[in-house]
Amino acid sequence: MTVWADVTRAAMAFNVLALLALCSVWASNYRQIHSKHALGLLLFGLLLLGENALGLYYFVMHAKLTAWFSGLPSASATAMLALRLLETAAVAFLLWVTWD
Repeated sequence: MTVWADVTRAAMAFNVLALLALCSVWASNYRQIHSKHALGLLLFGLLLLGENALGLYYFVMHAKLTAWFSGLPSASATAMLALRLLETAAVAFLLWVTWD
């Protein structure tokens, strides 16, 4: 389980870094053009960034919850990993589209 837990942690860390980059681009776009679309993307990015940052904190640094995550049954851990990897793929696609 520790290898998959490390993959989950890495996916969350990538999401945090990618969302920081995306939010900076979207904030710059909003400052320049003041559109609702840019504001919506920025708000979406900030909320998703908060979710990933909090999840990374709980998964890596919080003593009690880190131990709890390590003891999850494999079905639960696999489901969490699959959801994080799907989210990472979506964020990576947004990053590619934004910088294209």
